[in-house]
Amino acid sequence: MELRVAVGRLRTYWWLPLLGALLGLVVGATVSATATPLYSAQTQLFVLTTDATTTTAAFQGSQFSQQRVTSYARLLRGEEVANRVIDDLGLDMTPQELAAEITAVAPADTVLIDVSVTDPSPELAQRIADSVGVQFKEFVEELETPSGAAVAPVKVTVTDAAELPEAPSSPNTVRNLALGVVLGLVLGAFAVLLRGYLDRSIKDPEQAGRLGRVPVIGAVIRDDHLAERHFFNREGQSRAAEDYRQLRANLQFLNVDNPPRVIMVSSAMPSEGKTTAVINLGLALAEAGRKVALVDADLRRPRVTRYLGLVGGVGLTNVLAGTAGVADVIQPFADTGLSVIGAGPAPPNPSELLASKHMLSLLEELRVSHDYVLIDAPPLLPVADATGIAVIVDGVVLSVRYGQTRTDQLEQAAATLERVGARSLGLILNIVPPKAGVGAAYGYGSDYGESAPGAESAPRTGRRRA
Repeated sequence: MELRVAVGRLRTYWWLPLLGALLGLVVGATVSATATPLYSAQTQLFVLTTDATTTTAAFQGSQFSQQRVTSYARLLRGEEVANRVIDDLGLDMTPQELAAEITAVAPADTVLIDVSVTDPSPELAQRIADSVGVQFKEFVEELETPSGAAVAPVKVTVTDAAELPEAPSSPNTVRNLALGVVLGLVLGAFAVLLRGYLDRSIKDPEQAGRLGRVPVIGAVIRDDHLAERHFFNREGQSRAAEDYRQLRANLQFLNVDNPPRVIMVSSAMPSEGKTTAVINLGLALAEAGRKVALVDADLRRPRVTRYLGLVGGVGLTNVLAGTAGVADVIQPFADTGLSVIGAGPAPPNPSELLASKHMLSLLEELRVSHDYVLIDAPPLLPVADATGIAVIVDGVVLSVRYGQTRTDQLEQAAATLERVGARSLGLILNIVPPKAGVGAAYGYGSDYGESAPGAESAPRTGRRRA
């Protein structure tokens, strides 16, 4: 995954690492609250040789002591010392349990041994640490005294006696909370990246253009008002309206010398916003003074007349069957300059009907009387209806739904158009979340309101009023 894409996904799903951090904070607090407090008591032992009569003997004794402390640190954690401490203090625990509470570390190049005893009781931890120092001293004397000798060549001395611990050494609440937050953030970010890696839906315009083999000519930001009414408010300044106006401009300048006039709008799969896209593209063209005819050629699931509130009893199938003329079925939509031909009754053979010569004749008739002819075609992959239309129009525009259309679906749809020799004009990246960053990258939907007349030239006078 590219760094740019990864950063984009983290910006989009920023809440997931935040949720992980909060969960980690809760887990860290829970662990700290439920853990049994442990107290640590420390003591320090000093190892030296008894023969220090000369400088050479003292030096050799120091080396001998350094070699011994590592072995002594292991003996301190052994069961022999634990048994002696248990007998000394009369503890009700096994040598293994006591040995697990004792830690001993020998710092490098020293003759010191740092001993720590950790126990739920601070008093018992202190007593055990003191007893370890005494019992280990006696154990070393027994272990190091040669047979027949009275004095051992090595002596262990307690340099720091154990003190009563005032605060628990475990759990470390601050450390647990910090660790929980960090781990939660990392796991949340990993979940975002893993989700992006496993996600096969299209969210990147460059990826869409590469798979569709044509550029993205428009990105439409998701609009709740548009989802309810399916056409933008021509008198308002909604983001969706500006997005379709930008799409209109891009479509008109695809080929200045021979611009496409009969355009089919389709998608790879159902529910990808193609009908809403073709309606609003028609309104945007009509808004610019063009005479636009919109044909609902989705004979299996017609939506255009229902979305626009028009009569849906007669339409395209009547014209293709020869039972009605264009003038009988075409309906103007308000005073927008957009004329609509509904789908009409559902036929038993929609694929053959849409690929017939009557359909070609109808499109040529509409081409003569209108500046643009837009066709709402069925999706390409579930049925073969749209491929018959694709070869007789000037170009095809595919609606790609952000986060829903899969990469393999778009690739297969583009291959279908290429296989029949259709001309693909471009892609519409549809229903893009406002925070996805795609709209900002294309410059769509930004708040650029109109200023009052003379606002820039009028000088400021007086104080600013609240």
